[in-house]
Amino acid sequence: MIDLSARAKLLFGATRKSRIASSSALLLAVFAFGAAGVAPMAPDAADLPVKTVLLDLALPNLQDQIAAQVDAQEFYLREEKVRSGDTLATLLKRLGVEDAAAAEFIKNDRAAYQVLQLKPGKQVQVQTAADGELRWLRTTLGNGRNDATNLLIQREGDHFKATQLPAALEKRVEMRSGEIRSSLFAATDQALIPDNVAMQIVDMFSTDIDFASDLRRGDRFNVVYETLWQNGEYVSAGRVLAAEFINAGRPYQAVWFDEPGSRQGGGYYGFDGKSLKKAFLKSPLEFSRISSGFSMRRHPISGKWKAHKGVDFAAATGTPIRAAGEGVINFAGVQGGYGNVVVIKHWGNYSTAYAHMSRFASGIRKGTKVSQGDLIGYVGSTGWSTGPHLHYEFRVNNESRDPMKVDMPTAQPLAGAQLAQFRNNAADMLHRFALLNPQGAGTQLAASK
Repeated sequence: MIDLSARAKLLFGATRKSRIASSSALLLAVFAFGAAGVAPMAPDAADLPVKTVLLDLALPNLQDQIAAQVDAQEFYLREEKVRSGDTLATLLKRLGVEDAAAAEFIKNDRAAYQVLQLKPGKQVQVQTAADGELRWLRTTLGNGRNDATNLLIQREGDHFKATQLPAALEKRVEMRSGEIRSSLFAATDQALIPDNVAMQIVDMFSTDIDFASDLRRGDRFNVVYETLWQNGEYVSAGRVLAAEFINAGRPYQAVWFDEPGSRQGGGYYGFDGKSLKKAFLKSPLEFSRISSGFSMRRHPISGKWKAHKGVDFAAATGTPIRAAGEGVINFAGVQGGYGNVVVIKHWGNYSTAYAHMSRFASGIRKGTKVSQGDLIGYVGSTGWSTGPHLHYEFRVNNESRDPMKVDMPTAQPLAGAQLAQFRNNAADMLHRFALLNPQGAGTQLAASK
């Protein structure tokens, strides 16, 4: 039998433990609730106040917009090339210009009149109104590096104004090659090489090649030159950057080099850095043929055998005669059988004489300084002459020498930093020659020297 007091103790003790446990649990719950209550709770978006912003916007007036579109003029841009046989009327018609006032201005204004002198192929741009009224006309004038200008004819109210401004030109590099079958110019025409480039080739190699008598069928040439463009339109050909001419199997090569600050200035050099400019030209005439060489001959007038102390170049009356080298005019006048003659005193003991001229060039008189290639006179038949030709003498210490056989000195070659920079330029041109001439005939031979 269980003692009631014992049961009471057990019950009392259990109750006390339960109370302690309950108290502990209550304290933990209070602490937990307190800890959780420290973190703020995010407000409900639905309880936030709402602010309203009112802005009055004016609706566009559609009628005003439609009226503005109706009143606004439409302009049209057109571009045409000048055609052979074009008149001002036909050109303006193709451009969509129907403006008598504009046509009258172009005909009478000194600057605008140049539109009538444009060559075939030139581009002309215009802006016109819907009824053909001209707003402006633009084209490029000139054919070279220094004379290319933009011509702008612009309407200003009821009047027009013509303005010329320097043209901003784009420079390109072109490469061409050709073969001699009849003449140099026939070959350059076939290769689509401009005439001024062909003339530069003649000037480059004129101290080594007489282009009137030395050319052979099968001779070849390569040329690298600049072309000038504006807005995609070809303006002109510029300077020849490099050229190679293979004459009778022998290659002649030239590279343009122009270093800022160079004492020698721009000029043409061989791939070895030696200047191609020689003291004297091989021929004072650009295109001619030797009719009588430096030798004994029967005089055409006296019939006697005597030494011919010069070279005769057959050419038409009026053919320009160039100074063979830099110097000073020592004599210009009439001298016996020479007729009209010019004598030039060069450096050292060299002098040259040019006889039978029809007339002298402007400004040629004793004491005048001339440079190599300057115009000094024109071919004629004065003095003891049976026909128009140039009698040319090359003298050393006043003694005549055969100009076709004298070994002419050249200018000082490049050296140091100039030579190093030149070699970089020359390497690029040599690569271009290789592309133009895959067989490498001539190019490798000259480059290896």
